[in-house]
Amino acid sequence: MRYAKCIIIPDDNGLHPVDRQIADHPDVRRELLHNVNLLADETIVTLYELSGDRDTLEVILDESPMVRKYHLSGVDNEIHAYIHLEAYERLVQLLSVIRKFEFIFDTPLEYTRRGGLRVTVIGDVGSFQKALPDIPDGIRLKLLKTGTYEPNTDRLFSQLTKRQQEILQTAVDLGYYDVPRQVTHKEIGKELGCTGGTVGGHLRKIEATILAQIVP
Repeated sequence: MRYAKCIIIPDDNGLHPVDRQIADHPDVRRELLHNVNLLADETIVTLYELSGDRDTLEVILDESPMVRKYHLSGVDNEIHAYIHLEAYERLVQLLSVIRKFEFIFDTPLEYTRRGGLRVTVIGDVGSFQKALPDIPDGIRLKLLKTGTYEPNTDRLFSQLTKRQQEILQTAVDLGYYDVPRQVTHKEIGKELGCTGGTVGGHLRKIEATILAQIVP
């Protein structure tokens, strides 16, 4: 069983009009996408984790003709949203590729700082290349990593603080751990809005936490 970790990067139209509306509003932030399923009638059900103003989100969902129904839960500014969406060709095509090649998303899916969707897709090694020509127009894939799927790696990641996860993921995405190294602490800090020294300190703590658990 293999995995491909990549970032789904849609053009300015987004993956779905409702997702685009949520992304564009300054008072609501997309955190995670816990699930997304294509139904037999090509409508789509999603489970979002969002943060921000609940009333604003309700206005967006109430006014959109692309929302069939929704349910919100959560406390304070943390919002979990089940949303049943009308069919939208681009997202239908993408999810149809997932179904056709019998891929599975390793959830949750994570939104990047630049509006992409970081996903890990699990499936047969021969299917990844075959699926690429079927990716719909307006969507670009940035491949980050492939390998043998090991669920335990996510458990290590979950032990980091949310800030440490953000810094580590950004460092990986920008090529800090590539050979040769693509970015410096200062460049990562510029992306995250902090100093290079802060990035370096966090990365040393992250590496200590992870290495202590994988070295016998």
